[in-house]
Amino acid sequence: MELSLRKVIMEIPLELMLTIRQKLPWMFFPDIVPLGHPIFDIINSTNPETDWDLRLACLLLYAFDKEDNFWQLYGDFLPSADECTSLLLAAEDDLSQLQDPDLVSTMKNQQLRALEFWEKNWHSGVPLKIKRLARDPERFIWAVSIAQSRCINMQVRIGALVQDANMLIPYADMLNHSFQPNCFLHWRFKDRMVEVMINAGQRIRKGEEMTINYMNGQQNQMLMQRYGFSSSVNPWDSIPFSGNAHVHLDSFLSVFNISGLPGEYYHNSQLADKGDNFVDGAVITAARTLPTWSDGDVPLIPSMERKAVKELQEECQQMLAQFPTTSAQDQKLLESMPEARRTLETAIKYRLHWKLFIEKVIEALDIYQERILF
Repeated sequence: MELSLRKVIMEIPLELMLTIRQKLPWMFFPDIVPLGHPIFDIINSTNPETDWDLRLACLLLYAFDKEDNFWQLYGDFLPSADECTSLLLAAEDDLSQLQDPDLVSTMKNQQLRALEFWEKNWHSGVPLKIKRLARDPERFIWAVSIAQSRCINMQVRIGALVQDANMLIPYADMLNHSFQPNCFLHWRFKDRMVEVMINAGQRIRKGEEMTINYMNGQQNQMLMQRYGFSSSVNPWDSIPFSGNAHVHLDSFLSVFNISGLPGEYYHNSQLADKGDNFVDGAVITAARTLPTWSDGDVPLIPSMERKAVKELQEECQQMLAQFPTTSAQDQKLLESMPEARRTLETAIKYRLHWKLFIEKVIEALDIYQERILF
């Protein structure tokens, strides 16, 4: 069985969701927070510009406590703190395994932010109806991790109102991410439903996974911050070359059958050799980030191009040499610890993916020399 032609494959009614307007005044659809409940005061104390995840975490915790609320049941389907890959829940030792000081610093600040918010609003003097929502900081930080990793931002129309909302959409939040998804989400305002629809031109065969794109155009570091996963073939990652070495982009693209305009490159599979699956996100990214000659320059001289390629490869090798472990060591470590904490496993995979990414670009430059610089 195959499904295609933008077919609706799932419908989730608004009444099952948790949503909050992205801007003041705060509005909830459905409006499950009763007038005068202190959880609204906590939500209202957040920074409108930056604290969307704290607001959504508060709403989620309240939904777990609200009598006869759907989320009391759906909570059983959400990952526990031990099952979450979110780095908000990572121990300091796990964060150190990222081998990325910038990401470590960012996540420590994020953890501190959530902890300070809990300490401010769940102190000993708060009413029991608030205290029982998150009796310890771990519970609140877990709720923030769920809010961050499962939130979907959508513009919804309800009656005459058009709102940009942060939404927790049950069942749709179980769809995995793909850089080439076969599904997308659509708001059907006439009966207040979120539809999961198949992308035009896509087909989903029986047993095939349904996927959506969580964040378009984001590098692995941002995916790790928000969702706790990374990819060695992320087409939006980039290598910080110094810019001293230059290759002709047109020539480089032609080797790998890459088409399109800068920022929108794609692999033209119709021109590719059968069975050639080398081109992936790493090579697309190499096309996006390689320092190149300007359009006004004369065509490449093979000796100059070869020299430039070697310099770029040397830069990649220098980047790899700065890591305390190699990709092979990381892979072996993962295989030797099948029962590792999820956050530790995620951290090691992140550094492994970055090294595999760099190695793929080195290999791409090798292929470029072999096919063009004869």
